Amino acid sequence: MGKKVLIVDDQYGIRVLLNEVLEKEGYSVFQAPNGQTALEIVKLEKPDLVLLDMKIPGMDGLEILRHIRVIEPDLKVFMMTAYGELDLIKEAMALGALTHFTKPFDIDELRKAVNKELVVQEV
Repeated sequence: MGKKVLIVDDQYGIRVLLNEVLEKEGYSVFQAPNGQTALEIVKLEKPDLVLLDMKIPGMDGLEILRHIRVIEPDLKVFMMTAYGELDLIKEAMALGALTHFTKPFDIDELRKAVNKELVVQEV
């Protein structure tokens, strides 16, 4: 079975784009438009990596990340933000996020980062 990636973003277009790119890489991809759905998927599907948007209506990315750490403390998380707020990024890193991408991000750079992280995991 392939590695699982969860995309959490309230923007439909971002989810579809990332889904398409990551499925072509051979990953099983799940999408969540909000925090509640994301946490349900984390519990049920046990993804190997989460691409998590920082700004989501309702439960924001940092709050989702805090909940993820309770459910799956070692889950790999990459943050995505359109805002580049240094304080929020620092807080996300302190909570264990591995890296962040500022929108609009280079899709190839993100794809390579996901591949690098998940291939390293198999070794």
